[in-house]
Amino acid sequence: MSNLLNVGSRALVANEVALQTIGNNIANASTPGYSRQSVVLQTVEGQFSGSGYIGKGVDIATIQRNHDEYLTLQAALSKSVSAQDVTRAGKLLQLENIFTGGANGLGASVTDMMNAFSDVASAPTDLTARTVVLTRADEAASRFNDAATQLGNLQTGLTTELQNSVASVNTLTASIAAVNEQLQRAKGNGQSPNDLLDKRDNLINQLNQYIQTSQINADDGTVTVFAASSQPLVLGTTSTALKVQTDPQDSTKNQIAMVRGNQTVVLSEDLMGGGQIAGMLKFQNNDLAEGINLLGRMAVSITTVINAQHKLGVDLDGNAGGNLFSPVSMPDGAPASFNTGSGIVSTAVDPTTVDKLQASDYKVTFTSATTFTVQRLSDNTTITPDPVTGSYDGLAITATGTPSTGDSFLVQPYRTAAAAITTAFASPRQLAVASPVQASMGVTNTGSLAVANLAAKSVPTPAAVTITFSNATTYTRSDIAGTFTFSPGTPIAYDSANPLSGWSLSLSGTAQAGDTITLGPSNTSYTKLNAGNADAMMDLRDLALFDGSSMADGYASLMSQIGVKVQSVQYTAEVSKSIADNLETSRTGVAGVNLDEEAAKLLQYQQAYQASAKMVQIAQTIFDSLMQSVGR
Repeated sequence: MSNLLNVGSRALVANEVALQTIGNNIANASTPGYSRQSVVLQTVEGQFSGSGYIGKGVDIATIQRNHDEYLTLQAALSKSVSAQDVTRAGKLLQLENIFTGGANGLGASVTDMMNAFSDVASAPTDLTARTVVLTRADEAASRFNDAATQLGNLQTGLTTELQNSVASVNTLTASIAAVNEQLQRAKGNGQSPNDLLDKRDNLINQLNQYIQTSQINADDGTVTVFAASSQPLVLGTTSTALKVQTDPQDSTKNQIAMVRGNQTVVLSEDLMGGGQIAGMLKFQNNDLAEGINLLGRMAVSITTVINAQHKLGVDLDGNAGGNLFSPVSMPDGAPASFNTGSGIVSTAVDPTTVDKLQASDYKVTFTSATTFTVQRLSDNTTITPDPVTGSYDGLAITATGTPSTGDSFLVQPYRTAAAAITTAFASPRQLAVASPVQASMGVTNTGSLAVANLAAKSVPTPAAVTITFSNATTYTRSDIAGTFTFSPGTPIAYDSANPLSGWSLSLSGTAQAGDTITLGPSNTSYTKLNAGNADAMMDLRDLALFDGSSMADGYASLMSQIGVKVQSVQYTAEVSKSIADNLETSRTGVAGVNLDEEAAKLLQYQQAYQASAKMVQIAQTIFDSLMQSVGR
């Protein structure tokens, strides 16, 4: 009789626990990180009798956690990669919004400035037309300044987001270490602490949203969490804090460092893998840096060629032109912290090599006290100096002081260029739109010669030179002995050995014997009436400056580069998010709660519980009947 009661009681308890476990699953169906639990039942060993073994009911073996370690790790990894790509894509959209097109864009302001010279070319003495040019130049400078400010604000916001993310990482790692301690204490009770394991896995999953990690399980129930390949964030019951610090070579950039006692270890962005922090660092070190360099190169190139051309003109008072924009000053190279010498690396741009400039930072490394190598950081290419000019990508890089072998410098020639642009003067009379050189055709000429183009190459203009044609293809010069060949369409240079001196003359038509043309400094009346330098300024619109693109198309090229990168990263983000969603679906298929399935089990164990209760009731009835019979 007691055996029947015991079997029923055990069944009652087992089914009650099963119902409780199912209820717990239903209650936590929407709880992040919860793994479905199942009751594992086992048969109680039967009792031997002469008639065989008689069953003694059921016991609860354990509460099993439905969990797939591989799928959990893969889902966390894919979410980390997705978080990186999505974060970077979002930041790139913010960068793209800075470089807008249309009438209010930077490109339009540069085009308006260059087009404004056409009115001055038509009326060189009109102060209103000259004022419009200066107004347009001010507006272009202001647009450069504004774009630089927005890029700076983007970096400032990025710094704040990095600090918030690092604070979240430190909170999560401390929580993982605390759960490790609880699991360590629970290790000896012989049963799996399912809820604690879920809690830890969920914390690690959240941690991977910020920084990609790897884990190694220890025998004591704890888990060691690594980041950036091999740096321990959590070691047993101890966590290591991260911090955001300024890059010692570039105060505008941030680094992520791990603090271990008195030691600080900088985590390499390349080794971080995934996570929002890695996405922000990739944006900062690659995309934002490229945007700053593209804008800075544009500022340097435009101001350099405009200033150089403006200096070749004469203003309304007959004075030689100066800079239209304040000259861009490139910062000295930032020394590495390990440098032992006292060298200084300086950078400048030559107006003749402006078209070779590349939107990149550079690393200068000294191989001796007097020699160095230059690495272009945008593509990690070691570049050699130009055999003619000695420049590196159009930049004159020079070293002074006493550098030591192995010393390294970070050169950022365009970092501050856009923010520093201003116009150099405010008076419209100082606008040098007149050409300092004048061509006068001989009054007795019989041919059809005409000046197609006359460009000043240096100021002041050298003394007058008279060219006399012997026939249609040869001529002599008053300043140089000998006979020279004339080819229609080929410019005549003042000094063929130095094309940047004096002037350059292009002629159209046909010369006859005895035809002359005299070139020399322009007189006062001609200076006021001619606008040769204004025409030369307008010609700069078609000058190839930016990787083959003209000044007029330079901003469109910049927008295109940023836009292509945005599309590429957005596509990558969509793909990685799809992969992450699929892996999470696979994980929840194993560990998640299916309410329909749990409802069916609920009915199953409810019936089993009722049957077990009926068994206990029958045992009680039989026992009561037996006691009544014995009482008689």
